[in-house]
Amino acid sequence: MPPKFKRHLNDDDVTGSVKSERRNLLEDDSDEEEDFFLRGPSGPRFGPRNDKIKHVQNQMDEVIDVMQENITKVIERGERLDELQDKSESLSDNATAFSNRSKQLRRQMWWRGCKIKAIMALAAAILLLMIITQIILHLKK
Repeated sequence: MPPKFKRHLNDDDVTGSVKSERRNLLEDDSDEEEDFFLRGPSGPRFGPRNDKIKHVQNQMDEVIDVMQENITKVIERGERLDELQDKSESLSDNATAFSNRSKQLRRQMWWRGCKIKAIMALAAAILLLMIITQIILHLKK
C-alpha cells in the first residue's frame, strides 16, 4: 500500500522544514561569505553603530505598522462609503417609486370618488324622476 501524504500542511510542518533546511545550510563546511549572507553581519564588527541602526530599524518598523494600519482603515472606510452610496442610491430609487405610486393612487382614488358621485347623482335623479312621475300620475287621476 502506498504511503499517505498530508494534503494540508500546518505552520509547524513548514516552520520545521525551514529550520532544518537552514541548519543544513549553516553547517561547518560553509565559508565566511555564505555565513554573512545566511546569518547576517556579526555584532562586534559594528559596535555602537549597530544599536543606532537597530533603533532606527525599530522606528521604521513602527512607522510601517502604523502606515499599514492607516491604509487598512482607509480601505475599510472606502468600502463603507461605497456601501453607504449604494444604500443612498437605493433609498433615492425607492423614494421616486413611492412618489410615482402615490400619485397614481391619488388619481385612482379621485376617479373612484368621481364615479361614486356620478352614481349618487344618477340614483338621486332616478329617484327624483320616479317621485315626479308618481306625483304626475297621482294628479291625473
